[in-house]
Amino acid sequence: MKYVNAKSIFPKELLNEIQKYVNGEMVYVPISKGLQKKWGESSGSKSYLNHRNCEIRQQFSVGGTIDQLSNQFFLSHDSIKKIVYSKE
Repeated sequence: MKYVNAKSIFPKELLNEIQKYVNGEMVYVPISKGLQKKWGESSGSKSYLNHRNCEIRQQFSVGGTIDQLSNQFFLSHDSIKKIVYSKE
């Protein structure tokens, strides 16, 4: 989130109106509902985890054990179990 001076983006009348409520303070303006992205979409984390989990399921389906997968992917046994036994 970057800082933008309100003086440079708002018309003078609107700036004067805003200053009636907050003067010299920082205000966060949230993104409009329709433009919000879900977790991990911007950074690519979501697609990375989906790909990793598919790989874990595939290796488990061809005989990989919970122990092997846990060591290979640096995850706990419980995390591997959640991944391989989930319905996706």
